Amino acid sequence: MASVGHAMIGMAVGRLWCTKERSRWSPVTAMATGAGLSLLPDLDALGFAMGVKYAAPWGHRGATHSLAFAAGVAVLVGLGAKAAGCSARWAALLAWGVVASHGLLDALTDGGLGSALLWPFSQKRYFAPWRPLAVAPIGRGLLSAAGLRVVRSELLVFSPFLLYALWPRKRETATLADRR
Repeated sequence: MASVGHAMIGMAVGRLWCTKERSRWSPVTAMATGAGLSLLPDLDALGFAMGVKYAAPWGHRGATHSLAFAAGVAVLVGLGAKAAGCSARWAALLAWGVVASHGLLDALTDGGLGSALLWPFSQKRYFAPWRPLAVAPIGRGLLSAAGLRVVRSELLVFSPFLLYALWPRKRETATLADRR
């Protein structure tokens, strides 16, 4: 899967964060943070340059695509939210969901080795029984005709998330309690 769909989901989660909680963050900051969290598991692709093999535990779609990794990130985000005076529980839940969605969505692709969803308990890579998403070429291959077809497909499939993220909000009216 190309990063486009992951980023759109992260943006929608950022919008949800701003809608649910009165955050000091602007919607743009929240959406950018959500998109960043959604892309975080693909930092493992940097391992290719360091000689980490694809099938290694820390290779692409390995440990960073696991539910445990998502939980670790969620704890850190929750602690950061608490320090910022926001709801730690809500921030951690959203962070876990957006990071975990990455590995789960990659398991819906038609290529690669699958996602190590249960790492560190299992090194097995998993695919979903139904695999409707095309796998994206890695690196510069994304700019090929095949890569651009994957990006176009993701734009179509994940456009509802992008629409939710970017849909104009009604101006909130202050309640009587807020005016005091």
